[in-house]
Amino acid sequence: MKILFYSPLPFALAHGGAQIQIEQTLAALIAVGVEAEPIRWWDDRQRGDLIHYFGVAPLIHIEHARDKGIPIVMNHLFTAACNRSEAQLRRQGWLVRTILNQPFGEGIKQQLAWRSFGRCATNVVGLEAERRVLELVYGVPRERVDLVPLGLEKIYLDAGSGKRDGDYLLCAGTITRRKNSVALARLARAAQVPVLFVGKPYAETESYWQEFRALVDGRWVRHQAHVADPAAMVALLQSARGAVVMSDYENWCLTAHEAAACGVPVLLPDQNWSRERFGNQAHYFDRIGFSPRNVEILKQFYADAPGLPAPAAQLFSWADVAVRLKTIYERVLKTAR
Repeated sequence: MKILFYSPLPFALAHGGAQIQIEQTLAALIAVGVEAEPIRWWDDRQRGDLIHYFGVAPLIHIEHARDKGIPIVMNHLFTAACNRSEAQLRRQGWLVRTILNQPFGEGIKQQLAWRSFGRCATNVVGLEAERRVLELVYGVPRERVDLVPLGLEKIYLDAGSGKRDGDYLLCAGTITRRKNSVALARLARAAQVPVLFVGKPYAETESYWQEFRALVDGRWVRHQAHVADPAAMVALLQSARGAVVMSDYENWCLTAHEAAACGVPVLLPDQNWSRERFGNQAHYFDRIGFSPRNVEILKQFYADAPGLPAPAAQLFSWADVAVRLKTIYERVLKTAR
């Protein structure tokens, strides 16, 4: 069994959680004895039994692969859609069905790739909330959606609680609009709560980065460049009073899970993903963005954090992820024969 990995977005253009997921999953599969490698798009002699496609594969890709007897497993992150209400998803599903049922516009339908969710061998997602998107919006039966969690590196799983003797809350992630970095920085200054932002922008020429950098004062809003060394990130988390995330779009926030592994309480956006993963063991903003109520929530969380426990959510290793995927690959290949 040989698995080929495909990602349509080069890591050099956009770093982040998707990159971590792909890199760690590939390494873990190899570690558990699965032959796997990235697709070499220029190599017409490369062979594989199954393609693990990270994203939404164009329908033509699925059809070409099917002609060669190669099933495609699609692994898409529904970061925005999974946090919509059921009513919103049903309305979106009605719109999708309406467009796809029209007797014209086939070229547009091909470009949308909506039918790919139903034509691939199976869909892999991390959350029940994401499976609901596939069911309600794209009409994919539950049995054609596999739930596979995201993992953590062993150094996080083995970390445990630290001294938590720092005076800051930690926010790790790309400095970008969807992470609401500017809004959180404004909250920190208004609440007079020190927040250490660890991360970098996609590009230092971005106006959003410039806006954020203007708020960095070294007291309430602190910034440290991206920390690539997991041991250094563990040390920062174990020293933090707590961790804070206020993203618009998340589906399985690695930062929140890393914080939980390091014994740190978390303050999160009140969304489907966070409620599914952490329930009442996390603390939540009133809504996403700057508001007087969120100022008070941040201030109270900071005051209470030294006495708060970390969430006891189930955590997974990348080896756990690889074992689940191996089972899925074997099932798909058996069915395809």
